[in-house]
Amino acid sequence: MKKIYLAGGCFWGVEHFLSLIEGVKETTVGYANSDIESPSYEDLKAHRSLASETVEVVYDEKTISLKEILDLFFMIIDPTILDQQGHDVGHQYRTGIYYVDKEDEGIIKESLDELSKRYDKPIVTELLPLANFTVGEEYHQDYLIKNPQGYCHVDKKMFDIARNYKKV
Repeated sequence: MKKIYLAGGCFWGVEHFLSLIEGVKETTVGYANSDIESPSYEDLKAHRSLASETVEVVYDEKTISLKEILDLFFMIIDPTILDQQGHDVGHQYRTGIYYVDKEDEGIIKESLDELSKRYDKPIVTELLPLANFTVGEEYHQDYLIKNPQGYCHVDKKMFDIARNYKKV
């Protein structure tokens, strides 16, 4: 199993989307690359931490590649908007890709380079090694399963794409 950490705005929809993809074995919402120890949701809302709302993704690389996960992730974010996705605005809602395996950095850079060719504006999605990750509060885990009518900037049609994605 491999891990990658993806920040794409509010983590509720990002987590739900990623959890539906075949080969993704586990998703956990939390806070990545914080400047304070063990930040909470309240710390992010009050701007006491520079962490981003992030999803830890555990996946089986024999079933799905990192490139495929990134291609799907790019379908649900606007990588040209800084500190905002949908109606959520603030530094905690920035887009980012945080890696734990140095070998993944090249794959991510190539994916971001490919992505940049589809936009007239520069890509502002962060690419950094993961410095730290704090698991989010329990009520945030699988939020859209617990609250199917909950707010999500991810178009609900995208959940069907994730659910039906099959490696070719």
